[in-house]
Amino acid sequence: MTLSLRQAVWLCAALSVCALLAVPTVFPSLNGEARLMLAVFALATCAWIAAPVDDTYIALGAGLALTATGVISADTLFATLGDETVWLLICAFVLAAAVARTGLAGRAAAFLVGGARTVRQLVHLTTAALVVTAFAVPATSGRAALAMPVFLALAKALADRRRLVVMLALLFPTVVLLSAVATLIGAGAHLITVSVLWEQTGERLGFVEWLLLGLPLAVVSSHLAAETVLLTTTSRAERRGPVSITPALLQEHSPTAVTGPLTTAETRCLLLLGTVVALWCSEPLHGVPPAVVALIGAVVAASPALGTVRLKDGLRTVPWPLLLFMAATTAMGVALAESGAAGWLVGGLPADLPAWLFLTVIVVVSTAAHLVLQSRSARSSVLVPLVVAAAVAAGVNPVAAALASTAAAGFCHTLPASAKPVTLFADPPDGVPTFTPRDLLRLSGLLAPLSAAVVLLFALTVWPLLGVPVLLETQP
Repeated sequence: MTLSLRQAVWLCAALSVCALLAVPTVFPSLNGEARLMLAVFALATCAWIAAPVDDTYIALGAGLALTATGVISADTLFATLGDETVWLLICAFVLAAAVARTGLAGRAAAFLVGGARTVRQLVHLTTAALVVTAFAVPATSGRAALAMPVFLALAKALADRRRLVVMLALLFPTVVLLSAVATLIGAGAHLITVSVLWEQTGERLGFVEWLLLGLPLAVVSSHLAAETVLLTTTSRAERRGPVSITPALLQEHSPTAVTGPLTTAETRCLLLLGTVVALWCSEPLHGVPPAVVALIGAVVAASPALGTVRLKDGLRTVPWPLLLFMAATTAMGVALAESGAAGWLVGGLPADLPAWLFLTVIVVVSTAAHLVLQSRSARSSVLVPLVVAAAVAAGVNPVAAALASTAAAGFCHTLPASAKPVTLFADPPDGVPTFTPRDLLRLSGLLAPLSAAVVLLFALTVWPLLGVPVLLETQP
């Protein structure tokens, strides 16, 4: 196999790090387990960046290497698969399959978007609808695929206004990616963050806590991004014309009815989804963990009498590679913390670094990380363990730092290959006009600093009001 220049550079960098770690007199404060951990971590990170190998395969190889060398036990590696966040994601995908089968998404789109009379109304109503889908579909790629028929219908209705269609092609993936932070199940990276926080600090972020912190950020950042997309993609004259989106147009791209009375299956599914989300949001009142609620919902959704999807069909939609990736990288996070490698990596940070500056650096690095690591989950797997360790050393609340890093890493709009939703809308079916790489770069140049600034603003001013202080609270 011939290596490209980029692959060769990263391979040399990883091997150089391993060679330094193999010399006992270099970095004398590192123990053997920490050296092994850092070598595996360096190789895995470089492979995620440059190797044409599946991210899950790399993560499993790293986890196996750590287990074989004794850095972590086999029980630690396999126990991560039984974590409640893994079960939450499995059950959430079964519920999402039940919702997709009934066609409720098409009805919701017709209800919301059909009320638009101006271009700006259309943009913000579409944004609101996409934010809501974060509660029903637990993956950005799944939400993008679910939204594609709505986009095609809108593109047909606006066929004579090409720039508006291009604007919508940018709007859909942009909002899907930025609004994922609204819920714990919005992206696999969120579950990795929760697991790392639990393993390294003992702090457990539940569905309600994440919702309280993430939903306001998702709403603000999504609507600001929508306005940015609108202003950078269209002219004033293009925005002035009226729009008329009829249910008949949406019906052409929906296999199920988008108007009229709800069917029995749609009614059952809507009640089930509403009950599950309500129970998730009221966890402090009843004390039932979100994973248990999701499991109950999945069992009902797949039941012969009340369900709308067969269990085996629902399980086919579960991204099993992502679950294995999460388990393996969680084990890597445990190894980083327990071996002392994470503490050593961040040991050189200035002790008197201001909290606002520390968070600024975290947000900027996390925002730019998509240029190197295309996988959102891989970015969190690499960044969050180090961010948590660095936050503790700097006296910053690790919850605030980890949330800020994860939210900032949700920005990945620079290139068509930077995220699956962007890739999907970069080449829509039926020859629909779409954005060019130049359109994407122009949007990214404005949206990247705006998105980073909004995350930083929330971390420094809003989240402290919601119970997540900036500074680490010391015990008296």
